[in-house]
Parts: sequence; C-alpha cells; structure tokens
Amino acid sequence: MKLALISGDGLPVSGLLTIFRNVIESELGNGSLELPVVADLGFSWRPDKQHFFPRGAEHSVYPDWMSTSDTVPLGAGRAELMREMTRIRAAVARADTLDDEARAEPRAAVESLAGPYEEYFTRWFEEHDVDWVCAVNMTLSDAVPVTLGLHRAAARRWPPGVPGGVLFWDHDLFGTCAIFEDGARVYPASPNEFTPVPGTHPCHRWAVVSPALAEEVAGYPTELEATTLPNVLPTLRAREPGDRHAAFLAQHQLAPERPLLLAPVRVFQVKGVEIAVSMFAEMKRICTERGTPVPCLLVFGSLDEDPPYAREVVSAVRELKVEDDVVFLDGVPLSSHQDAAGRWRLDEIDLLGLCRDSGGAVLFTPNTSDVESVGLGPALAAIAEVPCAVTEYDCFEDIYGTRSSCVRVPDRTGIPAAADRLLDLMAKNRHGDFTVREALKRDKEHVLRSFDPNPWRKLLQEMANEVSGSGSDGNADGMDIGASY
Repeated sequence: MKLALISGDGLPVSGLLTIFRNVIESELGNGSLELPVVADLGFSWRPDKQHFFPRGAEHSVYPDWMSTSDTVPLGAGRAELMREMTRIRAAVARADTLDDEARAEPRAAVESLAGPYEEYFTRWFEEHDVDWVCAVNMTLSDAVPVTLGLHRAAARRWPPGVPGGVLFWDHDLFGTCAIFEDGARVYPASPNEFTPVPGTHPCHRWAVVSPALAEEVAGYPTELEATTLPNVLPTLRAREPGDRHAAFLAQHQLAPERPLLLAPVRVFQVKGVEIAVSMFAEMKRICTERGTPVPCLLVFGSLDEDPPYAREVVSAVRELKVEDDVVFLDGVPLSSHQDAAGRWRLDEIDLLGLCRDSGGAVLFTPNTSDVESVGLGPALAAIAEVPCAVTEYDCFEDIYGTRSSCVRVPDRTGIPAAADRLLDLMAKNRHGDFTVREALKRDKEHVLRSFDPNPWRKLLQEMANEVSGSGSDGNADGMDIGASY
C-alpha cells in the first residue's frame, strides 16, 4: 500500500507528526506499507506559520521512511499569497456575519485557489501512485481552498468502485478548537458553506482522536460517521544511556545529576509555556532553599512558530531569572540526528528516556481550557513513569481519569503548592519509594490500555487489503472497523 500524508499544520515538526511517526513505525515490520511515505506538510498554505511559509525550514531532517514535498502550487509572490490566504481564513471564520454580497468575494477567492491545488494533488497522487492519503487536520478552515482542491482531486483519483481514498484524521475540530486572535475566533464555531467536510465522496473515511470529537462530528452536515482512533504513543528504549544522550547533555552544559523537566508542547499561544516557566521558577527557588540539584526545563517547541507569543515566553524567562536553566529545543525532530554543526537533535523518545533516567517530570500547562482534544503530556509522563504537573482543561478527566501521579494546578495561585508537591514526587521516585513507584506503574498501565495501537493496526491492514484485492476484512476477530467511517 502506497501511503501519502497531507498535514494541515504547516510545520516541519509537531505533535501530530510525532503521533503519525508512532503509527508508521509501529507498522514498519508488518510489510503492509510501500516506502517512502510521501508527505506534504502544508507549508504552502499556512501563512500564519511565517517562518516556514511557503517551502518549510531549510535544514529540517526527516526519517528515512518519509519523503517531503516543498512544491508551491500557486504562482503568486509570497506576500500576495499571505494576504490572500489570510483574508480567506478570516472571512470563513466570520461567515455568519456576512451578507450575500460580502460572501461573493471569498467564494470567488476560494474557487480561484482551489483549482491549482486540485491539479497539484492530482499530479502528486499519479506521480507516486498513491493508494491512500492520510489527511491530518484538513477539516479545520486554515485553508479551505486546499481542502476543496483535495476533495476534488480525490474524487478524480478514486471514483466509485476504485479502491483507495482519503482518511481524514482530525485531532481538532471547529467547536472544540476555540483559538482566538485579536479577540476573534480563528475558526468558525461550526462548519459553514465555505468549509468542505468529509463525506462528499465514497472514497472518504473519517477518524478523530477522542469520543468528544466524534460527538461533535455527529452534528456536522454530512452522513459520514467518524470513528475514534486513539493516538499511538512512542515505545521507550531500555535504560541504557547512549553516547548521544551524553553528548546532548554536554552540549547544553547539563550535569548528569540534574533532573530534566519536559514541556512537550509547541511554543504557541494556547499551550501555556509561560505557566510552565513560572512553575519551573518556583521549583528552582525551592531547590535552591533546600540545597538540592536544580532541574532544567526543556521546551520542545520552536520560537519561530508564533513569534509574538514566543517573545512573551522569553520575556518571562528573563524576568524570572531562569535563562540558564531553560532550553528551547527549536522543535523536536521526528528522529534523533546530528545537525550540520554536529550537535545532537534528540527526538521525543530519547528525551523521554533522559527525563526518566534523570528522575524528572513533565509539565503540561495549557492556558485555555477548551482547546485540547486529548492533551498528550500526561500520557508521555505515564509511559516514562515520571510524575506530571497539569493545569485544568476540559477533557483531562475524560481521557485520564483521576491520576495520583498527576499534580493538578488549578490556577496561578496554586503554582507554589504544586511545585512543592511535584518535587516531592520526583524525589520519592528517584529514591525508589514503593507507593510512588506503584502509582506510576498503574498510570502507565492505564494509559497503555487507553492508547491502544491495535485499532490503527487493524485499520491499516484493512486499507491495505482493500487496495490489494484480498478483501476488506483485515480483522482476525471479525470486528467490523470500517462500518463507522
């Protein structure tokens, strides 16, 4: 099966891509995938990710199994493309306030840009002989001309009766992704006349990452149902510190005895990195008073994604005087490698291993309660068997229940107590406290049950069977996983 990836994020690295990496690498030994997976990561249609628009980052490194495109299907200049794409996104978000005459302009603009993307995707599918496309977060209205072009190209590639098609895999949807800019919603609260949703063609399948998103989809203007596919977590390596781990610590001047705290999020306005920095500063103060080693905070995201917010975060780091203790990793790559200067860039798996081996913890601190659809920070802490501090967000208990190794941070006034509690759990974990270790093991077992990779494996096998002509039921247990798409 030849698989393609289309990502709506417009980023060279992100949590969505990391989860896709986990899916693919869990499947590599099964022989169902024809490599490489060809990918378009959305650089040409996300002008809000200015540093990566329109061709991505010059020095990005990807796994051997992925081949990425830097094609820009539109002929206009960068500045013109930025203005036009931004105008369309804003008009779509406020469509319910526009009269018929005002709607005509964005409708025409969408059509004018959809054509080149339809032709681009059509050629791309043909060139690589694509069987299935995994379209990640392409239902949101970041670039409706591109989504419309994808729908049309897919209909040409996979007419009724031809096996294959598009799996729309959404981690965020309109109602549950309440991101605001300048006081206005970035996305409409629900689909409107401008937003293509899956189900316009028989070649569509639809998957979402949580029951809440599946419930939201039930109210969308489509007959296609979405099934819930749990995110796939990485598999950590054994406790064997490798040379690259030692080199990474040395290049950041980190003593091996320092506990490592991870903030496994992008540096983006709703991710609450400033809260993680504030909590870390309080942890540093407590450690200094106690005479214990001060941890180091490693922030996964790139400062280039959301420059205004990044400036706020960096300003907080300076004001709290923790510049020497916070490392911004500039986007955690999909696979560990040395860059052109010989410096190690570690992937999520290696960083979780370092966190585990140092007796560290995870800080997951969204500053908006209604944006996260899952929030993987607590899950990553669980598989590394380290404690986690987490702020309040709506779906936390739906996903994780009540976890004894998660320190809840109700608001900023709760940071001092949470910092003290987290340090206590970290110390007990390092010293082998039976109660804490058992709680961490229970959390890991719960998370591994909740984030079961088998639904993904079954789906990929079913998709492969469809295009190979060996039948649509790839399930040994007879479960019909295709009926809900």
